[in-house]
Amino acid sequence: MFQNIIGFIKGLIGKMFKRDDLKKVIGRDIQLSTTMLDKIAYWSNMLSGKAEWVGDNVKSLRIEQGICKELANISLNEMTATITDEKLDEIFKYSTRELNENLQKGLGLGSFIIKPFGENKAEYVTPDRFVPIEFDNRGRLTHVAFIDTKKVGNDYYRRFEFHELTDNGLLIYNKAYFSTSESEIGRPTALTSIPEWAKLPEQPLLYAINRPDFGYYRNPIPNTIDGSFNGVSVFDSAIDLIKSTDTQFGRLEWEFESGERAIHVPRTALKKDGTVEKLNRRLYRAIEVEKSKDEELFEVFSPEFRDSSLINGLNAYLRRIEFNVSLSYGDLSDVADVAKTATEIKTAKQRKYNMVTAIQENLKECLDDFVFALAFYNRMATRKFELVCNFKDSILTDEEAERKQDMADVAMGVMALWEYRMKWFGEDEATAKRNVPQQAKVIE
Repeated sequence: MFQNIIGFIKGLIGKMFKRDDLKKVIGRDIQLSTTMLDKIAYWSNMLSGKAEWVGDNVKSLRIEQGICKELANISLNEMTATITDEKLDEIFKYSTRELNENLQKGLGLGSFIIKPFGENKAEYVTPDRFVPIEFDNRGRLTHVAFIDTKKVGNDYYRRFEFHELTDNGLLIYNKAYFSTSESEIGRPTALTSIPEWAKLPEQPLLYAINRPDFGYYRNPIPNTIDGSFNGVSVFDSAIDLIKSTDTQFGRLEWEFESGERAIHVPRTALKKDGTVEKLNRRLYRAIEVEKSKDEELFEVFSPEFRDSSLINGLNAYLRRIEFNVSLSYGDLSDVADVAKTATEIKTAKQRKYNMVTAIQENLKECLDDFVFALAFYNRMATRKFELVCNFKDSILTDEEAERKQDMADVAMGVMALWEYRMKWFGEDEATAKRNVPQQAKVIE
């Protein structure tokens, strides 16, 4: 629903008179600087494999996606979230089916909003699609604007959807504008100008609740970009290292490409089309040289590869990235070259555990607000319910020891074999139960 608004907002706040236009619409300054907008766009390009250093000789290894995927997977695998109200829990689980992939985006772009969309669906809004207006003193987003743009012919219609938590309750209202220019807000217009906006209320609606009707998540990383409560990407501190790693991999690819075995032959030895009959045209290269009768007609080109040094350098960059973004050694780097000492292993795991725990705590607050919003939009806000989150600590637990303990639990009968298969074989419940060995019947 809500489109990327970075270019639009940058255009507005880049010039003073346009910033005044935006201030008239919103009623106050926004909590989004041009520096922050540039960063969000930069992170977005990196996630899409379009970093500024990517070109003909340098490809993106998509390390950024790997970092976000690992942290999202661990954070959600280590966390279980249920609601004490059965009906609301059912709605919650259905509406958060896409939480993992959207958490990955939020980790990469610094933050995201999750808001109800209908009775049992959720809309995930990344920071390039909403305008933060006000935060409270602990960083909760209390006033936000979403911008929906519709182009009709050469005309632009924009709807600003405001959600503002006030002393009197939650205020929700819409403002529509018409312009013939993509970079101008234009003049006010009726919501009925666009058919799908026509049913939205023209007048502000005030609800007697003291919480936002959405959940706001931001990464547990200090914002040294502009000092605001806007979130910072989990890989921001490793940007230069990611650039060096992509570049190093480009060198490795060139080493293999340039070192391919070839046989140089005089052009006169080749057929008219530049090939040797029944031989690989990739292997033979024509050279402009005359060979005497005593010289070899074919000359083999097979330089020695320097791949070991390049791979070692690549691995060193990856290990440094792991340190900067709070991953364990071996998450990105070669597992054969992970930390050698027990102290290094423990420190690396503790670093990752601390980051994952902080992500989970921020996500829990976000989901708590989202659960309330679900209850509010499903007319269940007066019910008694609670979001219960439990966290595992298997990052710090020795996997082999944990598996042996589970095997012992199965033997004692306190853990079902199908539960064991689900945990250690990655099977769903139906598959796990189907694959449980059947006990032989005793013949009397």
